[in-house]
Amino acid sequence: MSIVTLSPKFQVVIPKVIREKLDLKPGQQVQAVMYEGRIELIPLRPISEMRGFLRGMDTTVERESDRS
Repeated sequence: MSIVTLSPKFQVVIPKVIREKLDLKPGQQVQAVMYEGRIELIPLRPISEMRGFLRGMDTTVERESDRS
């Protein structure tokens, strides 16, 4: 766990270990979300990077008996 400090302008620096692990780049956008009393930063990725990320996922769905 890393501790960061808010600057007077409410800015934070993401620790290097985390930046490297998430492959974050300067200028990259992240979405800030408030969730259960905490702030989560979610890196925004180009849609082209998402291709195939669900490969191998089971897509079978149980259906009601009156549906085919």
